[in-house]
Amino acid sequence: MKVLIIWRLLTVGGVNAGWRNRAIYFKKHGIDTEFLYTTDHGGLHIMEDVAPVYLTKDKKEIVKIIKQGSYDAIIVVDTAAAYKWIQKANYQGPVLIEARTPELIKLIPHLKSFEGINPLTIIVPSHYQKRLVSILTDSIPRNVIYNGVDTSFFRPLPAEEVDVKSKPTLTDGKKVIGWIGRLDKRKNWPMLVEIAKQIKNERSDIEFWVIGGAQSIQREEFAKTWEEEQLSDIIKWFPVIPYQQMPHVYAKIRSSGGCTLATTRSESFGNTFIESMVCGVPVVASNMMPVTELVIHGETGLLFRGQNVQDAIKQIYTIVDSPQLHQRLSNTAIQHTQEKFDIQVVADQYINLLKSLVPVNHKSIGEVDNHD
Repeated sequence: MKVLIIWRLLTVGGVNAGWRNRAIYFKKHGIDTEFLYTTDHGGLHIMEDVAPVYLTKDKKEIVKIIKQGSYDAIIVVDTAAAYKWIQKANYQGPVLIEARTPELIKLIPHLKSFEGINPLTIIVPSHYQKRLVSILTDSIPRNVIYNGVDTSFFRPLPAEEVDVKSKPTLTDGKKVIGWIGRLDKRKNWPMLVEIAKQIKNERSDIEFWVIGGAQSIQREEFAKTWEEEQLSDIIKWFPVIPYQQMPHVYAKIRSSGGCTLATTRSESFGNTFIESMVCGVPVVASNMMPVTELVIHGETGLLFRGQNVQDAIKQIYTIVDSPQLHQRLSNTAIQHTQEKFDIQVVADQYINLLKSLVPVNHKSIGEVDNHD
């Protein structure tokens, strides 16, 4: 089987991280995945080594790719324009939708009109997102399939395997709080700044690692605030860390006795949560859906009220000041993520859905020829 994924944005975020993991797993089970993007936001390096990637805004080129690809199915991820491209290519195969945008107003354009295309199903990464999509359309079946994590790649690295020389590097006596993702309104970096400012006034044994943001919308605004508030001693910023280095980053955070912090206002899933947990790093995040589908309060991390800075700091201190709690959360997080979010578990659900929806005349999906 051959599947084309169409998405506008080639980012380093959770959608592409999730699809990277799926593509690797699909390949082992006889499904070839190709990707079509219109805009590169620094994510090419995480995709190009696992599957063919097309990157173009040229509509004629896009239609040609669809026509010549002989795809058994096309999956459209939050890209309203894709339906016109599919129609112009006279593609007659099954079309599936992935709805990933967690903000209703931004999701509306992608589900408002399908330009005559009849999608078979809408795939969402959480029950929260399923509810959101149901507000906009209830005539198309909706399937919840969580993002998966490759537990052979993201795992609790033993000390001797950790690349201690690569950035970021640990500072003696400092417990690390990792903040990972884009610098934009939804990820809510101003809350991180407020948390860091208060902790700086209260103690000197904690530092923050901000990972990412090289091509973010509010990069300059963050940089200006970081400088004006004189936070460079407590917030270390690493705009570009290669995806392949992330297990080492998590290993360093874990060994410091720290955790990851999410100040996000909304998510459809949250890949960094499961990456963090499967590497043994407890998560501190807001007590909201779909975070509560991923992080179990008191077992794999701690949750704070709404966007409450004081409560977030309280949860951070609770973890970093109790090595026994940190160890327990770490162990439970690893086990929980391996059981519920391992790529084998969730990608099998995706494969079974494809098998039920996509007519394939040749070898069955999931069967791999011994001579391949």
